[in-house]
Amino acid sequence: MRRLLVFGFALCLVVITYRLTGQADPKITPAELYKPTVHPDRVILTWSADPATTASVTWRTSPKVSGPVAEIALAEDGAGFVKKAKSFTAKSEPLQTELHLAHYHSVTFTELKPDTQYVYRVGDGFNWSEWNQFRTTAAGPAPLEFVYFGDAQNDIYSLWSRVVRAGFADAPKARFLLHAGDLINNPNRDDQWGEWHNGAGWVNRSIPTVATPGNHEYGGRMLNTHWRPQFTLPTNGLPSLPETNYYLDIQGVRVVSLDSNGKHAEQAEWLDKLLANNPNPWTILTFHHPVLSTAKGRDNKAMRDLWQPIIDKYKVDMVLTGHDHTYGRSNLQTGLTTKKGGTIYVVSVSGPKMYELEKQAWMARAAEDTQLYQVININGNVLKYQARTARGVLYDAFELRKSKGKPNKLISQIPATPENRRPPKEVTVTVGGR
Repeated sequence: MRRLLVFGFALCLVVITYRLTGQADPKITPAELYKPTVHPDRVILTWSADPATTASVTWRTSPKVSGPVAEIALAEDGAGFVKKAKSFTAKSEPLQTELHLAHYHSVTFTELKPDTQYVYRVGDGFNWSEWNQFRTTAAGPAPLEFVYFGDAQNDIYSLWSRVVRAGFADAPKARFLLHAGDLINNPNRDDQWGEWHNGAGWVNRSIPTVATPGNHEYGGRMLNTHWRPQFTLPTNGLPSLPETNYYLDIQGVRVVSLDSNGKHAEQAEWLDKLLANNPNPWTILTFHHPVLSTAKGRDNKAMRDLWQPIIDKYKVDMVLTGHDHTYGRSNLQTGLTTKKGGTIYVVSVSGPKMYELEKQAWMARAAEDTQLYQVININGNVLKYQARTARGVLYDAFELRKSKGKPNKLISQIPATPENRRPPKEVTVTVGGR
């Protein structure tokens, strides 16, 4: 016992001495923290083709992995599916970042059954991820729920992660997560992409991601080097904008990603043709720069003049955007005015970076300094929308009801709570004096 006490006392002296010397605790560097290994990481589920019969998965390893594969099987109540799994050989590409050389691998599972639960894993035959579970979509219209996020961008792991996790907690059966650009702040910073993947964690492996790029995904006019290696997205848009301009038909909803960073006229022509032949009852567009900005000095008039007439022409139901780091939601808009049978426009932000809002006539609900996520549920002719704060508090809500041959009907369900706004700026007035 005496020896134990002496040892404990000595240990305390060592700790106290270390603290008093002023030496900082050892800090792990980004190069250490985000170093790729032979074990798969940054595993993310997406779609690059029909969501009812395919699914795509992408992951990262060190260059030491030479035989990347993915396995998939029908989910079962027990573990018997392991012996029945089908193997897919992955496509690989190198990515040299400021930290490391990594290899990204991708597989698209094909010939899947609609509305069916599957399990999959990725690896090299020796080093495997866990088995992840997901469900394909239905082949036609069916109840659909998804979660929409505005810009994550800054302090992604420390301050954004609670928002994406709260979104999952409120919508655990969501069929996809929609990100409206500026997922990160510096386009080619591997540590920020590491934060983004770690922030959502295993949720990215089980719920498909639908992402559109923001201006922070671009370095000048060049799309960042991480985008295409780490996401396997559709290439059914303009050939010059692969995996940033595309569309997906998901359970009666046509979801369209436009790349608002450029080629606006070319995309307008493409969108006009796409929506002219749209068999889905619902249409939702997502892109980064708003058609209706929450700050007058950030107006995107040239883009709006090209895209909004097409949005009006085809009576698009909703447009989901980011960029302005505030919240603004319209009523039914046609052009710049509130009219019967128009489109709902939303600007939102999920990360901690905040700007000043300028309240304008088009805004039915607005917010400053508020991290939000939006849960959207579509069932038949009814769309239900809820915007919730990082704490899960309901901040905005409405229903859209669709009737054949008639304009959409908007039913406002805004909570009876004040808008989250910054205090008015104090104005100092000097009276008298020299």
